[in-house]
Amino acid sequence: MDEPRADVRRRDIVATAAQLFETEGFATTSMERIARAVGLAKPSLYHYFASKDDILFAIHEEFINLLVERQEQRAVARLSPPQELLEVFGDVFDLMDTHRGHVRVFFEHYRELPITQQEVIKAKRDAYERSVEAVIVAGNETGELRGVDPRLVTLALFGMSNWAYQWFRSGGPLTARQVAVQFWDYLMRGIGTEPLPGS
Repeated sequence: MDEPRADVRRRDIVATAAQLFETEGFATTSMERIARAVGLAKPSLYHYFASKDDILFAIHEEFINLLVERQEQRAVARLSPPQELLEVFGDVFDLMDTHRGHVRVFFEHYRELPITQQEVIKAKRDAYERSVEAVIVAGNETGELRGVDPRLVTLALFGMSNWAYQWFRSGGPLTARQVAVQFWDYLMRGIGTEPLPGS
């Protein structure tokens, strides 16, 4: 079934606004600028979104929903915990290729959302993080991970991947997937050859 035209237009507006917010800045991008970029008169843009805040919220929601949906699909596929962690890295870097504006907006402009919308996004983000933490718990239980602190490893994983948009560029020497695999390898195996002092 074809997607309703209004939904297609809304997605186009969201994608275009995400690109503009990344390249021109959220504060300086006006509704008029967004309207011009998508080929609409400014009054027509308000038919789809009541305000720039609503567009910002839609960008946040689309991004976190993509992450949640992919994680839910993996749960059904019953991947091993290490493989799931690789795919978590893969998701973030893949979205840097396909939704770069969304990534920057999500990590840099959360506080510009109205409080009620912040709460919606925070609830989804927290649920997603808990689902990743549960993967690490499962890996501890199966013996595929070495009894690590699930919360600390979750924070380490997201600390490694979530800010890579600051330096990662498509078309560079490594693809998004290759960087994801390297990061996963660093997380799973470390980089040292000698035992830690006192370990």
